Amino acid sequence: MTDSSPPRLTVQGLAAGYPNRRVIEGLDLRLTPGAVTMIIGANACGKSTLLGTLARVHPPLGGRIELDGVDIATVSRRRFAQNVGLLPQHPTAPDGLTVAELVSRGRHPHRGVFQRWSAADTARVDDAMAKTRVADLADRAVGDLSGGQRQRVWIAMALAQEPRILLLDEPTTFLDLSHQIEVLDLLRELNRTDGTTIVAVLHELNLAARYADELVVMSGGRVVAHGAPTDVLTSAVVAEAFGLDAVVMPDPLTATPLVIPVPGGVHAATDAG
Repeated sequence: MTDSSPPRLTVQGLAAGYPNRRVIEGLDLRLTPGAVTMIIGANACGKSTLLGTLARVHPPLGGRIELDGVDIATVSRRRFAQNVGLLPQHPTAPDGLTVAELVSRGRHPHRGVFQRWSAADTARVDDAMAKTRVADLADRAVGDLSGGQRQRVWIAMALAQEPRILLLDEPTTFLDLSHQIEVLDLLRELNRTDGTTIVAVLHELNLAARYADELVVMSGGRVVAHGAPTDVLTSAVVAEAFGLDAVVMPDPLTATPLVIPVPGGVHAATDAG
């Protein structure tokens, strides 16, 4: 499964959620290989459920997910982790763990039970810390870092895993605007320089439109729009997915869609759930 070509991740007839509640039903999606894709939508629309199912955190309740034409349910946990990395919404590290120790954990999928740490492992960890600009923090305890620093360290751990696809669940949550930009700049740089396919759930519409090659807009457990931001982020889509009247105009700096809410324009989404 592992090769140098961009990975193909497809979803066919997916049902997903929890034993007593299905959040997604009959969802089809083909994520563009080698792209930065942002998944957006109102709360409880199924964004994180979809991402968690793609990452095998939640088993599908129906349908299938394929990576390079292979059903991911048939792939060993170790081999899957060699291809797909996940940064969850609220990652935690044991007390006292240093940055270098945490990033080193990303090498686990590439090492056998009795395999010793190698020079190649060290090189991968050093490279991941350099790319995320946390090498100078290597000996610091993760718990002592700022929110933006911690997020870069977690991304470094995921990079040390050498995934072809990196899945991130709201990687900018609880960060101030400057650190949000820092994290998103980093993800786009990793995509452009390493070819890593990036799939992220994001709340901030204008940042999603600015950084994504493609948007997946969800509402009520279904995809209501998928494509380039300029094609899919329209006033009609914003009203349907978010229950919000808004003007959508080109950003004066980037020409990407800029969503400007209309005062008093909040109403029920057309497909609640």
